[in-house]
Amino acid sequence: MGEVDEILKQIEVEISKIDLYNYDIIETSLSMVLRLQDALTNLRRKLQTYVFSSKEEEIYFFKSQKPELLGRLLYFHKIYRIEVQCPTGSNDVIRLYLNKELDSLTYFFNRNLDFYQYYRSHSTVHDELYFLRGNVDFRLCTDSAQFDKDPNFSTGYDYKVAKILANEMLRIYLNKRLQKLECDSYIKERQTVTTKIPIRFTGKKNTLIELGYALVSSGDINHGNIEIKEFMEYLSAIFNIDLGGYYDAYIAMKERKDQTAYLKKLEECLVKRMEEK
Repeated sequence: MGEVDEILKQIEVEISKIDLYNYDIIETSLSMVLRLQDALTNLRRKLQTYVFSSKEEEIYFFKSQKPELLGRLLYFHKIYRIEVQCPTGSNDVIRLYLNKELDSLTYFFNRNLDFYQYYRSHSTVHDELYFLRGNVDFRLCTDSAQFDKDPNFSTGYDYKVAKILANEMLRIYLNKRLQKLECDSYIKERQTVTTKIPIRFTGKKNTLIELGYALVSSGDINHGNIEIKEFMEYLSAIFNIDLGGYYDAYIAMKERKDQTAYLKKLEECLVKRMEEK
């Protein structure tokens, strides 16, 4: 069903505009749940009269297309539940809560290890059993959720694929959430320590942006597992400087004759210091 790919493209555009670590994530995730649930409901209606042209098309729909959509629904629904139920208190309490959520993902992967390996190895030998309707024994495939009970719209195992995709995205979300928590704790600690002697970046804003892009590009920050937006917010907080408009500055940097002027200046200053001492 070609229209599913179009729906997914639209959804991806919407998701790309979401700041998952902002204060309004509860409202945002709930909005995406409603948006995705509506898309799946419409898709279910269309499937009532749609006839797949071949087994291969049906397998592709239930193995790839539908799980991509359903997986995002499960993902945002879980984010909503995690954030709504997140305890108030110290960072240690929140850290413990988030780590328990990560443990539950590990439990799911371990419990479904055989199917996970089948899916991730791109095996096709059992596709007709897993991804054609009417073949699944729901006494064995019990992971059916409130979003997905219609046997005409599910093989049972397409839900498992969606769950795998959702949990893989959730693992990234939770790890970054923990990283942000650590970052916030560090910034708070440093602000306390430097109350009397603040450390500020007194150079031009664009030079700090150039340095920030260089560090993120190097892969040496969090083993490369960090977005430029997240790092710019960190630099803004640690140096008490507004780095808004960093992307425009980056575009201007690319277009100028000497793209890495500040980095070259840093090298020259360090070499000079070494030669003097």
